[in-house]
Amino acid sequence: MTRTLLRRRAGVLAAAAAALVLTCAPTASAGPPDRAAHQPRGHDVSSHQKRVDWQSAQDDGARFVYVKATEATGYRNPYFDQQYDGARAAGLIRGAYHFALPDRSSGARQAAYFVAHGGDWRADGWTLPPALDIEYNPYSARHKCYGLSKKKMTKWIWSFSDEIRRQTGRRPVIYTTLQWWKLCTGNSRAFASTHPLWVARHGTSGPGRLPGGWRYWTFWQYDTAGRLPGDQNLFNGTTGRLRTFALGW
Repeated sequence: MTRTLLRRRAGVLAAAAAALVLTCAPTASAGPPDRAAHQPRGHDVSSHQKRVDWQSAQDDGARFVYVKATEATGYRNPYFDQQYDGARAAGLIRGAYHFALPDRSSGARQAAYFVAHGGDWRADGWTLPPALDIEYNPYSARHKCYGLSKKKMTKWIWSFSDEIRRQTGRRPVIYTTLQWWKLCTGNSRAFASTHPLWVARHGTSGPGRLPGGWRYWTFWQYDTAGRLPGDQNLFNGTTGRLRTFALGW
């Protein structure tokens, strides 16, 4: 179970999540890895961060943020509106992400719930494409892949992606780790050419080997704590390229 996973569970099974956070508390980072220090910095937040001071985040260097919107089909971040709208008001490019629970319902059903509760996209230059957060099962250490075979997991992700594209016009960004992707999809290469990668790898000078045929990363989550609220991220490009990516070009 990753540190990122533990910090994302706020609002669901709160008592268990609190106990896990106490045993896996992250160490704050002073900033991004030196070799990537000039790339646009960003972060991702959930209900764990509650009401974020967005102007302070912008002053501290944030240029983009992903905000957790939903989980499965029964949870919506109660702070989503303040976080999502507040980020935009402070001048951040922002997007929404969905935490997948593939054992609860189909990919298409979870995608529809996500879009209906904040996961939409518009070509305004300020909205990042919807993101799918798919990683270790937080509710069962025995079923890290949610009880799905590699083939069925790949099919589930496609179902989610196809519904997102149908409703928004864009393929989702996929957030994952190399280890989970190898274990649960067999390191599928089916998504690399059409889906931007948001890779999580912490405490290193670089994102390392990428999963499933991806030749480059779009976002890299490099730490679970730092100057910005929530998890710390970098965009693989310039600030201008980030705006272009948001526009869908």
